[in-house]
Amino acid sequence: VSTSHLQLAAFALGTVGWILCTVSMGIVEWRVWHVDNTTIISSGVAWVGIWKVCFISYLHVSPGYKEQFCHKLSGYDSSIPHEIYAAQGLLLIAMCTGLLGLTATIFALRNVYMGITHKTLITRFFLVGGFFYVLAGLCVLIPVSWNFYSVTHNQSIAFPPSYYMPSSPAAQEAGAAIPIGIVAVILLLLSGTFSLSYRFPVTANTTTK
Repeated sequence: VSTSHLQLAAFALGTVGWILCTVSMGIVEWRVWHVDNTTIISSGVAWVGIWKVCFISYLHVSPGYKEQFCHKLSGYDSSIPHEIYAAQGLLLIAMCTGLLGLTATIFALRNVYMGITHKTLITRFFLVGGFFYVLAGLCVLIPVSWNFYSVTHNQSIAFPPSYYMPSSPAAQEAGAAIPIGIVAVILLLLSGTFSLSYRFPVTANTTTK
């Protein structure tokens, strides 16, 4: 038990990182657009996420919603940039691999704290957990970096007319999902490093298999 403190920390950090990864995937504020024309976008601010775009409108642009209008991003819209589709797929992979990493770490920690001295089993599950943590972190890093690059270069998106969105903003900035994703990356990569660093203690009374 005394040799697995880093792995316990890896589990804690990995849990928080996985939660933040899931949160960033669901938040619509990936890219915050500031627009000049407030005829439809009443607040002058629109939010571009990886699943939908939203803005506040005092016009009746959507049945049942007189203030907030959201339009889901369709996989059939060729105008949607590649970084958004990449974020959809990679974050789903990150969520699954992060969960696998947590499961492997829980199993290894269970054996450690229950005194099961199965060297190969414990070591392998810590390594597997570390691998999945690192993979999840990289899967979050790519879309976060790609979308942040698009924000800093003020790249436009040719939305279909049904979205009620301009093709280019007057200015744009990174939304809350990007810093949350960055923190998730850091925590997941730290978790992977801690899990991969595990070394089973060798003692005279330890039975290894």
